[in-house]
Amino acid sequence: MPRVAVLPSAVADQIAAGEVVERPASVIKELVENALDAGATSIDVVVEDGGRVRMRVSDDGLGMDRDDAVLALSRHATSKIRAASDLVGIASFGFRGEALPSISSVSDLTIETAPADGAGTRVHAVAGSLASVEDVARRRGTTVEVVRLFHNAPARQKFLRGARAEWRAISDALVVTALTRRDIRLTASHDGKPAITLAPAASLRERVSALWGAGYAARFVDVDDVRGPIHVSGLVERPADAGSSGRRTFITVQGRPVRDTGIVRAAELAYRSAIPAGVRPSVLIELVLPGSDVDVNVHPSKAEVRFHDRWVVERAVEAAVRRALGTFDSAPAFGFRGMRAADPFAPGPAVDVEALRAPTEAAPLFAGHASPEAGLSVAGASSAVDNVGAPAATDGTGQPAGDVAPVPPLIQLRRTFIMFESDDGVVLIDQHSAHERILFDRFMQTLEGGQASSQQLLFPLTLHLGPAEAEAFEANQALLARLGYEAEAFGGHTVLVHSVPSPHPRFDAERCLRDTLASLSGDRESGVAARHVRLAATVACKAAVKAGDALAPSEMRALFLALRDADLPAHDVHGRSTIVRLSWDELERRFGRR
Repeated sequence: MPRVAVLPSAVADQIAAGEVVERPASVIKELVENALDAGATSIDVVVEDGGRVRMRVSDDGLGMDRDDAVLALSRHATSKIRAASDLVGIASFGFRGEALPSISSVSDLTIETAPADGAGTRVHAVAGSLASVEDVARRRGTTVEVVRLFHNAPARQKFLRGARAEWRAISDALVVTALTRRDIRLTASHDGKPAITLAPAASLRERVSALWGAGYAARFVDVDDVRGPIHVSGLVERPADAGSSGRRTFITVQGRPVRDTGIVRAAELAYRSAIPAGVRPSVLIELVLPGSDVDVNVHPSKAEVRFHDRWVVERAVEAAVRRALGTFDSAPAFGFRGMRAADPFAPGPAVDVEALRAPTEAAPLFAGHASPEAGLSVAGASSAVDNVGAPAATDGTGQPAGDVAPVPPLIQLRRTFIMFESDDGVVLIDQHSAHERILFDRFMQTLEGGQASSQQLLFPLTLHLGPAEAEAFEANQALLARLGYEAEAFGGHTVLVHSVPSPHPRFDAERCLRDTLASLSGDRESGVAARHVRLAATVACKAAVKAGDALAPSEMRALFLALRDADLPAHDVHGRSTIVRLSWDELERRFGRR
């Protein structure tokens, strides 16, 4: 007896159906995508009992004549490609020619369809076999109805979940479609109750607002960046909002929704030093690149793609998201109602110089002058490095002597916040968080690019450390030296410190080093980049000015200018906001003026 045999058509059809039809949501996805490929602008979905009893998808697309409607139920029949070369850069959702015959093989399926200038046709098939073909009166478009799914495959029917779970999967599939194709009207009902009603939307943000509310949409910043032939666009969650509710990810490539952990991971890498460890932001990313650089024909349900050069694509995504987070639009904003606010740090009108006149006893925050620290003497103050970037020479009022971008009048509140007025509202800066971000950027540049200058101590500072702190010192000694801490082990757990950095006059070098080593105790970061980020973030947090430190106008101005030029100016290294904006509209509303 032969061991190899050709399978009967019915068995082969059910195997093919297993690749395409996993559950009712798979049926809805395939039928809706067919409608979109047919040019539909309006799609209506009706579901009963989670799709286990009945599903119907109606569209106003091109429709089919009698011959095409019958042929559409044949294996490998498709209107979307003609040759193998068409698979490169294909723009349609579907192309395999498997959906309708596969669905038909495990259900009772009825197609009603009509082209714009022809008669309507009804085709009925049961378990993959054509049962009837007849004329029908109807308008242009197609309606596909699927009942008794898996009635002839009891083993697969047994694995269907409850109606609520199956409807949730269908709803998720429709949401993906709605996000992908914002130009269509989409409605859906379940067991006779309306569930989704979406009008065409002008943008991804508008669609997100329609799906989940304007408040949720306001949590995102726009991504729009072009790197060579790669265009990255979409929405990413503000760091301050990340982790506050359920996480959503949505990725499209060439307008087709896909699953791609690499793209999601690249987007998340852009948040490094902007959110706490373990927090996962919501990201909605759309990628467009040359068709020859991506293969979409690698997954039975078209859920995955293969890139010619994945590294280039992922770096483009990371850079695009990083750029979006680097704008002040990523800072919390109250009263803007989802509208993009102007950059609060943009050059403004002429400055009230008198409002910035500095007390004579105050030292510039970033001038690089050393101040004696308790318990040690400092030598070489004139060579102290400015780890933030000192402002240009001033004219004695806190304003620059040369041609430098103007700074608005700045006011310190509770020795913690700096307030100023922008064109569209009031802006508050958290001085500690802002300084932390500035120092982090400078420390990262130092760790990745060379050695910082340091202040030689007249007498070495002796630190007696615990075992864990001593281990942390040994692991990070070379990196600490780059930041200006020149130190050496001196037997047991004792360390001698010969030189220290001096990022600002209030800097307590000994306390910063002790706190840093305590924070790094038990740290197991192995990658070079991760260790740099961890150390720079820790030292920046310990070295930054604190809440309660009174700042002179010239110091506030230096902080303002340095923050404006920071990499991610709206967030500190813990994911907290450095600035918060309050719109004039919101203030007027609070005071009853609107």
